[in-house]
Amino acid sequence: MSEAVSGLDTRPTASGATRPAGSPPVPARVGVLGGGRMGAGIAHAFLVAGAHVTVVERDADAAAAARTRVTDAVATSVARGTTHEASDVIEARLESVTEVSAFADAGLVIEAVPEELALKIDALTRVEAVLGEDAVLASNTSSISIDELATVLARPSRFLGMHYFNPVPASTLVELVRGTATDPVLVDDARLWVEGIGKTPIVVTDAPGFASSRLGVAIGLEAIRMLEEGVASAEDIDTAMVLGYKHPVGPLKTTDLVGLDVRLGIAEYLASQLGPRFEPPALLRRLVAEGKLGRKTGEGFYDWTAQ
Repeated sequence: MSEAVSGLDTRPTASGATRPAGSPPVPARVGVLGGGRMGAGIAHAFLVAGAHVTVVERDADAAAAARTRVTDAVATSVARGTTHEASDVIEARLESVTEVSAFADAGLVIEAVPEELALKIDALTRVEAVLGEDAVLASNTSSISIDELATVLARPSRFLGMHYFNPVPASTLVELVRGTATDPVLVDDARLWVEGIGKTPIVVTDAPGFASSRLGVAIGLEAIRMLEEGVASAEDIDTAMVLGYKHPVGPLKTTDLVGLDVRLGIAEYLASQLGPRFEPPALLRRLVAEGKLGRKTGEGFYDWTAQ
């Protein structure tokens, strides 16, 4: 049965238990598979909300690096006054290890490995094998079908998409994706978990790219085509969307922040599912081939080397 921290509401959970009255809940023990930028951000969100969090990575060096990412984020939260606990108190609830068996007592585990179907299928099947029957398994996928991922699971009713946005600490949106087999009560629970970490949930039915990636990638790809055709500079295309449509960041800079390789992978998947309107522009393919992946490599549509 999923545990929950104190001070929670009394309506039934997905497993039939009840919660005490109070603030929105988060599971008491949360697992995150993958401690990169996204996984570390997810771990940080649940840690500062009061959960015990276990991050699992592929080897000891990666696990140590993941812990550092999370603790750095915790230190930032403490310095900014967005949490009232001391760093050492929060960090005492964090474990970073290399074996999925560490998830055995988790009420919720979120898979946050790279956006590759085979990799996610392998990750999800390995994690489900160690979870209790009432535990919830979620994928942070930004585009891959939840129903397709669920076909390999023994308990698809305990599975859903929980799509977080980069950077997780600053983003306030989580896209909940319900598959055909997802227990509706589980979706209601997930709404409360998202609220419990201070974010806003939206619920979408499983479809290629869901709502956010499908719209975001469509705008981003058109911006790349405009740049490729010489319609305007990257700066001016982005400024048009920031000042004209009140987007906080333009589509080309957003692509740099997400990673050109990530956006390419999503576009290829959407093109395979939804047709040629999502076919990646030649410019995007060329920049990825040249290793210009955006901020993480220092160059994409912008020069990030000075930042």
